[in-house]
Amino acid sequence: MKAIVYRNYGSADVLVCEDTVKPTIAGDQVLIKVHAASVNPLDWHFMHGRPYLLRLMAGLRVPKDPRLGTDVAGQVEAVGPSVTHLKPGDEVFGVCSGAFAEWACACESKLVHRPGNITVEQAAAVPVAAITALQGLRDKGQIQPGQKVLINGAAGGVGTFAVQIAKSFGADVTGVCSTRNMAMVQSIGADQTIDYTQTDFTAGDSRYDLILDCIGNHPLLNCRRILNPSGAYIIVGAPDGRWIGGFMRALKAMALSRFVSQKMLMFLAQINQPDLRTIRDLIASGKVTPVIDRCYPLSEVREAIRYLEASHARGKVILLVAPPVAGRASG
Repeated sequence: MKAIVYRNYGSADVLVCEDTVKPTIAGDQVLIKVHAASVNPLDWHFMHGRPYLLRLMAGLRVPKDPRLGTDVAGQVEAVGPSVTHLKPGDEVFGVCSGAFAEWACACESKLVHRPGNITVEQAAAVPVAAITALQGLRDKGQIQPGQKVLINGAAGGVGTFAVQIAKSFGADVTGVCSTRNMAMVQSIGADQTIDYTQTDFTAGDSRYDLILDCIGNHPLLNCRRILNPSGAYIIVGAPDGRWIGGFMRALKAMALSRFVSQKMLMFLAQINQPDLRTIRDLIASGKVTPVIDRCYPLSEVREAIRYLEASHARGKVILLVAPPVAGRASG
């Protein structure tokens, strides 16, 4: 089978398409015929091996696992003996290891059926970004109806889901984005938009109950200033750094949070089936619609990652691996 691999750390030039052995499954695993996958910042962090702290897990000098890709959408081809709820032919989406390939293995607990009202491309856009937005708003931010919520980076992968999920909770949502993205952010539900090329959102008079920061480009004290006394500032993205990356901002937020009334923290999403089902139900009900910027064939993975790295993506960037068999999505 064809798969994207990287044998050394570096730019997108290290990515190559190789013929590799089709994966085998056991236990609670599912073999998926991959139709589409999405590109996440996590992918290029692993590709670069940066921040260097990441290499303690991924491999100090060269990658331990040469595969890339987490978000997956496709069709179940085979199931392990412990699988109970999925069967061959089911259309699914979720997370796996090595999604940038024609076939991939995933645990049953990290997959759900694809709803019939979205395409495989849209399904592939969902898992990491949508669950990051959901857990940041609901679990860490404890969002409530009627709250004023600000999404910094509202036009990005996580941000486009965050705007819609916050609206589904009944919040008043302000999205921070560039001039060219204001109409799009309004179209997915933002009550107000702030053009960051014209206005510093931390310098205004508005106060917010919850800020979900997908960018991390303003001083923490400035962000705290526009929070209500019991508000929450949740970091889901931060500027890249050579050694520890966004973790420095996380440490500063944790330290500051000990001395102020507001909650300030950074977190990493934990992918689980209940939350995948929650997102699936929001999509099936029409409350959330994945936003896709561009689709690339698997052979153009280098261009896809370069585009994402340039920080111009509106919503998600998708890799098309194989066209699905004609027919209705299951679930």
